[in-house]
Amino acid sequence: MKRFALILATSAMAVGVFAQTKAPKELPCPVMPSHKVNIATATKTKMFADYKGRRYFFCCGGCPGAFKANPAKYAKKEWSIPIPKPAKKKS
Repeated sequence: MKRFALILATSAMAVGVFAQTKAPKELPCPVMPSHKVNIATATKTKMFADYKGRRYFFCCGGCPGAFKANPAKYAKKEWSIPIPKPAKKKS
């Protein structure tokens, strides 16, 4: 019984840790930080750029060019997420 309670408590703590590290749904645009960008929409429309292992999302068609011209100027870690790993193919 004690073993079951310990497993249950450990599982609950692990779920809590994973819930806190959940990816955000919106981030500021690195070029125009006053504009929020929906990550799902930007991903579908390919409005993002990868730089130094991070993915940056943009609010409009002009922002990717400005970012790519000078990424060091606009890249801030808090305005990005780690580049997602590709899903493994099922055989």
